[in-house]
Amino acid sequence: MNDDDDTPDRLHAFELDFTDHETRRRAEVLAALGDEWDPVTVLREEDAAYRLLYSGLDEEQEAVYRALVAAGVLPPREATGEDDGAASD
Repeated sequence: MNDDDDTPDRLHAFELDFTDHETRRRAEVLAALGDEWDPVTVLREEDAAYRLLYSGLDEEQEAVYRALVAAGVLPPREATGEDDGAASD
């Protein structure tokens, strides 16, 4: 107990609702991306870049890559991207 009138005797819970802020933030992100943004194309290009990044590895690099995938550090390549060749575009 506290005899000081300025100090509360217990903690008071309060809540912050960020729903409006999050809605506005998402709208601003979509506005910044513009009407020309195509998420499917972006994902395809990211996949192609990922395949290219890990293509042409020598034996040692491939062993390190497999170890990192097994450890869960890197995601595995898709079954169709296992040929170690560059993207065919």
